[in-house]
Amino acid sequence: MEPPTHVWCRPNKEKTVRTTPCPSTFNTGLFTLFFAVFVSSSAFATNVLIETPLGDIKVELFDEETPFTVGNFLNYVATDLYVDSFIHRSEPNFVVQGGGFIFQDGVASDVLTGIPIPNEPGISNTRGTIAMAKQPGNPNSATSQWFINVADNSESLDDQNGGFTVFGEVIGDGMLVVDAINDLPLLTLFAPFERLPLIDYPGSGNILQENIVFTNISVLPDFVINAGLNDAWFNSATAGQGFFITVFPDRGEIFLAWFTYDTERPPESVQAILGAPGARWLTAFGEYENNTAVLEIELTQGGIFDAASPVPTQSNDGTITLEFSDCENGLVTYDIPSIDQQGEIPIERIALDNVARCEQLAAGE
Repeated sequence: MEPPTHVWCRPNKEKTVRTTPCPSTFNTGLFTLFFAVFVSSSAFATNVLIETPLGDIKVELFDEETPFTVGNFLNYVATDLYVDSFIHRSEPNFVVQGGGFIFQDGVASDVLTGIPIPNEPGISNTRGTIAMAKQPGNPNSATSQWFINVADNSESLDDQNGGFTVFGEVIGDGMLVVDAINDLPLLTLFAPFERLPLIDYPGSGNILQENIVFTNISVLPDFVINAGLNDAWFNSATAGQGFFITVFPDRGEIFLAWFTYDTERPPESVQAILGAPGARWLTAFGEYENNTAVLEIELTQGGIFDAASPVPTQSNDGTITLEFSDCENGLVTYDIPSIDQQGEIPIERIALDNVARCEQLAAGE
């Protein structure tokens, strides 16, 4: 099996694919600046998301073990050089490889590459690990191309060409997606597209956008919303008020109930009895992504206590943005046009029973 190699090149004016090395026009000074920032700022494990038409692949990067390689990879992500990139090689039960080419307007061209990086071998090329491709006979030639090991390739790749640098691993159920890509039919064209995986390609004719296994790569925040956040939350500065939050992970949505009071106190003569003025509650519902949810506030009115009729009505009245920094702390930012009220409320859990579960889910366990 041929080892993962790459064509170190740049797009040419005709937007056709070159198959021989050519000089790069990437701004190496800018690359060095971004590269230094990423290497120096990686104090914790970074997670990235590789979105494909067949599903998402979550990858945990080895920041501490391979700082130069991780910094290099994150630089390509941050400078959008992987935008419209795709899986250009799939070897059954061996690797799937990307990061080398982009597909735009029906043509393929090379990803702009910066300076090669030093090799950082040492972690074994076992199933589910992600590593850098490089030029044959040159251990320190990796730039943009990466591959995911579909099988345990430690015997063939750990020592070859100075060893292929593993800089992360697929976590969660991401290997189901990798395997699905690896099972796609292959089209044999010309180098480097000799083992090109395609989706629903009829076998002849032009290759269309929908046939390509695109890889949209983004850095995930340190925390991701999960069902472990389902709980009662409050702000210690405003006693007697709070929030019930429910996460629906299968739908990517959140329901929030906010228990609060009127914007002005009623007269002291008004008793705090059921049905009297003074207490209010709001609900909000919407989608979330990563650590943030944007919810539409729903104002419910017209109903009677413990009665099926009249049927209450609901109307939208502003938005709530819900942002979590970890499993114990969040921030509610609200905008309610009907009462011209905007503000922020830091929130914390009333009890810590679900924190451990939340942390497990956030870690992909």
